[in-house]
Amino acid sequence: MDRTSRPRSRRLPVLVAAAAATALIVTGCSSSSGGKEAEESGENLAAGKASTPRMTVALVTHQAPGDTFWDIVRKGAEAAAAKDNVKLIYSSSPNAADQANLVQNAIDQKVDGIAVTLAKPDAMKEAVTKAEKAGIPVVGLNSGVDDWKSMGLLSYFGQDEGIAGEALGNRLNETGAKNAVCVVQEQGHVGLEARCAGVKKTFKGKTENLYVNGTDMPSVKSTINAKLKQDTSIDEVVTLGAPYALTAVQSVSEAGSKAKVATFDLNKDLTGAIEKGDIEFAVDQQPYLQGYLAVDTLWLYKNNGNYSGGGEAPVLTGPAFVDKSNVEAIAKFAAKGTR
Repeated sequence: MDRTSRPRSRRLPVLVAAAAATALIVTGCSSSSGGKEAEESGENLAAGKASTPRMTVALVTHQAPGDTFWDIVRKGAEAAAAKDNVKLIYSSSPNAADQANLVQNAIDQKVDGIAVTLAKPDAMKEAVTKAEKAGIPVVGLNSGVDDWKSMGLLSYFGQDEGIAGEALGNRLNETGAKNAVCVVQEQGHVGLEARCAGVKKTFKGKTENLYVNGTDMPSVKSTINAKLKQDTSIDEVVTLGAPYALTAVQSVSEAGSKAKVATFDLNKDLTGAIEKGDIEFAVDQQPYLQGYLAVDTLWLYKNNGNYSGGGEAPVLTGPAFVDKSNVEAIAKFAAKGTR
């Protein structure tokens, strides 16, 4: 992929993704009806379906089995695909080598664009380079905010995980927490590590990382439980995904701990837990928007030569806090599986 014609500029500050999404939804739409799947699910957020030629986009993520976060990303991608007359091919693997192979499969299928997550960027470099050499534009989403540009990707959609972690750390200072444990469900995942590092940077109390096997939820529960029993001074459990937060609530109860739970990311069950007071707050990175913008940007690039973020700055979709003060408004979207 040739980036030489792209206008060069200084790295820009945070972009307002919601405004970008509104513009992208409107751009290039005809008055014809949307895709059948989107109509049936009530999730066709666009005014119509693009009349441009059919194109194929591969979305390749590091989703682990059972991680419902990625269902939300995929729904956003499917909504954009329905609007843009795009055939979407979704595949995933939490194993970096397997994920790289999935990118190679997409190259072999001669897709028109690839959207990829970079949880372990070093393992993905060769596959991404091959895609670009094959003339296939690649965009990044969700993870890899520090690596997407150096790897030659067209655009990036997600949150700066370090900044998100810092924001959560500051929030813990406001709540009066003193001793936090940050639960990491996948060791070596750059985004997850950055979140905990951000918390540690701004949180004035004590913080420690606790590594768990995110693919084995009973093990996650027992590991958190054991840690809380070992150190009864822990007053805050920070998790990095909604399912782990809900499991942490169970661990706190079984351990007889008074620790509170805060988390990154949302789902339907988690908004209910915030409403009940079981979870203090969540940091929302808007995964639906990440999937939507990734596909829509590839369509815009092919049909109009557009670069989201100008090819220079990431389009940030978070962080935003969800707590008792605003969870009611968010819950109606989470109930549809789009937040």
